[in-house]
Amino acid sequence: MGERLAAARGREDLQMTHLRHATSGSTLERRDPERLRLSQPAPQLTLVGVGPGDPELLTIAAVKAIEAATVVAFPVARLDADGMAARIAAPWIGSQQRRLPLLFPMVVEAEPRREAWHQASDALAAELAAGETVVLLCEGDSSLYASCSYVLLALAQNHPRCAVRVIPGITAVAAAAAAASSTGLPWPLALQQESLLIRPTPETAAEFEHLLDQAAASGTVLALLKLGHRWSWVQPLLAARGLLDQALFAQRVGWPDQLVVSAEVVSSADQPYFSLLMIRQGWPAVLP
Repeated sequence: MGERLAAARGREDLQMTHLRHATSGSTLERRDPERLRLSQPAPQLTLVGVGPGDPELLTIAAVKAIEAATVVAFPVARLDADGMAARIAAPWIGSQQRRLPLLFPMVVEAEPRREAWHQASDALAAELAAGETVVLLCEGDSSLYASCSYVLLALAQNHPRCAVRVIPGITAVAAAAAAASSTGLPWPLALQQESLLIRPTPETAAEFEHLLDQAAASGTVLALLKLGHRWSWVQPLLAARGLLDQALFAQRVGWPDQLVVSAEVVSSADQPYFSLLMIRQGWPAVLP
């Protein structure tokens, strides 16, 4: 009897020892701020592509990143102006989140733009150092002709230890092709062995005609961005080559006043900056 009682007491003592060790360890973790700090995720900057205009075209990852941010940064052409990327993402930005407009001047000169990129990278790095979770919004895709790409490069140069995540977005080109196909104007961007070239519209008629010749020879579909005022001389050149009915004109894709039509119905007047043109000069031999 005495032996059984002693064994039971021994087991109780052993259990109490284990409990004290476990409690001591968890208390130490709670009381050690350095260990607690190391266990938490570091503040992070996320570059978010918000798509061409329609808030519903944001990805789930983009929406989650925006909603989790304490600071929402976005580019503006003037500090008193609204940012287009911020307007696109507005349904997903809460009133408790701080907004941080970053000035990206729309000028031709290199130095003001370069200075703005570095200032933006410094401002974002300062937010991270203060412990904020930050998103930088970008129209369209975050890596295709994107303003935030310059900030990404400036961060790598000036603040290489900043943790950066990049979330892609739907491009205006992809959205325009989808919109056309949804309205009875089938427009696959590329099929089979075709190439797709996405680039700004050439600055001169000679360069544009050379590009058309190269695309025709190689079976390349063209997607030309920043069409704008160039349409006034692009339209007659397409008409002369009989290509208007093989071209798709898109304007303000994803916005309520979106226009996506065959280029043959668009007059030769200047068009808004956010216009694009897609040109197909042929089709693959094997089709339905």
